[in-house]
This record gives sequence, structure tokens and C-alpha cells, in this order.
Amino acid sequence: MMKSGYMASKQITLGVGIPMIIVGALIALLWAPVEIELGETVEFVGSLIGILGVVFFIAGLFYTKEPVLQ
Repeated sequence: MMKSGYMASKQITLGVGIPMIIVGALIALLWAPVEIELGETVEFVGSLIGILGVVFFIAGLFYTKEPVLQ
């Protein structure tokens, strides 16, 4: 039972959290400086995606299918 909860948390962490962090960083660091008119907006969106990736990453670390409170 513990292994299935661990696998779900690993899938959330590796499948959602880390790619969102990478994509957000790439958008903020590579695309925003190229954009002249909307550079600040693109940087904000990239940072927001990265922050949400960190939230998903942390949530994946604490995720379990077993109830904590009974």
C-alpha cells in the first residue's frame, strides 16, 4: 500500500513539478529578454509557472493515498 502512494507522489513530482519549474525558468530567462513590448508580462508568466511548479513539487513530496487524520 505504501508503494502505490509513493509512486503517485513520484509521478506528481517528476511529471508535473520539475517540468513546470524548467519551462517557467526557460520562459523567464530566455524568452522575456527577446520580447520588447511584453517582456515584463512574459517574465511574470514564466515566474508564475515556475512558482506553481515548486508548489506541485512540494505537494508531490507530501502526497499520500492514506488518510492522515482518522
